[in-house]
Amino acid sequence: MAHTPRKRFGQNFLHDPGVIGKIITAIQPHQDENLVEIGPGQGAITLPLLAAAGALTVIELDRDLIEPLKARCAAAGRLAVHNVDALGFDFCQLANKKPVRIIGNLPYNISTPILFHLLDQHDCIRDMHFMLQKEVVERMAASPGSKQFGRLSVMLQYRCRVTSLFTIGPGAFNPPPRVESAFVRLEPFEQPPVSVDSEVVFAKLVRQAFSQRRKTLRNALRDMLDADEILKTGIDPSVRAEMMALKDFAALANQAHAKLTAGC
Repeated sequence: MAHTPRKRFGQNFLHDPGVIGKIITAIQPHQDENLVEIGPGQGAITLPLLAAAGALTVIELDRDLIEPLKARCAAAGRLAVHNVDALGFDFCQLANKKPVRIIGNLPYNISTPILFHLLDQHDCIRDMHFMLQKEVVERMAASPGSKQFGRLSVMLQYRCRVTSLFTIGPGAFNPPPRVESAFVRLEPFEQPPVSVDSEVVFAKLVRQAFSQRRKTLRNALRDMLDADEILKTGIDPSVRAEMMALKDFAALANQAHAKLTAGC
């Protein structure tokens, strides 16, 4: 019996052979790599990944998809299945002296929480390749001054090199989503491109700076820094967060951290 895609799991199954081929070419899987796929669905990418690498771990929440997937992949290689929610999964347990390479067609409704969950585990990840809503990928790769630039842009670009690879039309999926998709590569840095004294303070400041986009830094950050303290970093308190570069957020976060530690 054919599986009916479930809205509650955000299921849109990839079926276009041309798109599948482009994805595999972009990933370039090889034997003995530590590959992990989130949301394999009906195995459109799973099969070619397994054939190239010989082994693959998949994270699948929908238990009804698991047995058909195992049957379809039985002759292709060693498939390890975890029937769990990726949002609560410890990917570093799979590292096993080899960093993991993560691939997935992420459900659009939870893509941002999954990305932040994976950022917390960046130390054990070699790279990530995801199909996401095109608008999300544009936000991930956005530059300061653009409408798309926001908290997601800053936090991802602090941790990873973000490369938007190609767009994917709705017709490549069943059922077709109402939006265009895009394929993106994330490569965690060994060292972040800017120096941050406290990543907790950095994350809080970035979140607060973008909490109301039309607010100036003077107003958005008033619980953390006053106008004079912002000026000490060489940044104009009257600018808005979307106009600032990554290094500016680092400078503000370090100023806020210095203020906190001085008050201890």
